Amino acid sequence: MDLGIDGKVALVTAASRGLGRGTAAALAAEGCRVAICARDPDRLAATATELSGDILALPADVTEPAAPQRLVDATVERFGRLDILVANAGGPPRARALEVTDEGMVDAVNANMLASIRLVQASLPHLRSEGWGRYSNAARTGLWAWAKTAAEDLIDDGITLNLLCPGLHATDRVTQLGHQGRLGDPGDFGRVAAFLCSGHVGFLSGAAIQVDGAGTLGLL
Repeated sequence: MDLGIDGKVALVTAASRGLGRGTAAALAAEGCRVAICARDPDRLAATATELSGDILALPADVTEPAAPQRLVDATVERFGRLDILVANAGGPPRARALEVTDEGMVDAVNANMLASIRLVQASLPHLRSEGWGRYSNAARTGLWAWAKTAAEDLIDDGITLNLLCPGLHATDRVTQLGHQGRLGDPGDFGRVAAFLCSGHVGFLSGAAIQVDGAGTLGLL
């Protein structure tokens, strides 16, 4: 299926490995020009050479408050526009609920909620100027609550905002945490993200979509 995004410009954060890399690869395969960022410049450069198409590699830690605006500015400077944002960040260290520290909680909220909100805010003027835009996030519950309200505000501008909720995938981080058993393919996750960013999905917004191999048994 032609997703209708050939020639669009996408920014995918934390994209040198794992689900971010899978998403960037899927968008590039659909003909998008893709800006990617990661903290490790060497790994980022290697990923940029491995992906097909026109790739812009931007070393950055997306959790730094000023990084989202810099990333958006650099993407627009290179490609002249921005159509798609996939706001992604690494997960927090493994810990049980009653073992987390204040510092760990603040870091998790910054990485998995505030970084995405900052990226959306920085990207919004460019998407509105195009009259077309797609947002997708690897998300947490607080971000979902914010996204439900933001999606309602954006739909009349032709901009959709959805969250992807990944289960366990075969990424470096999952391996480091010692998870075994059935794992998803990051490439499959990336193709789901690419579909959400496509021209075929104009009225699906404010949704949190589980990509977890039926791992979530609850209805909500």
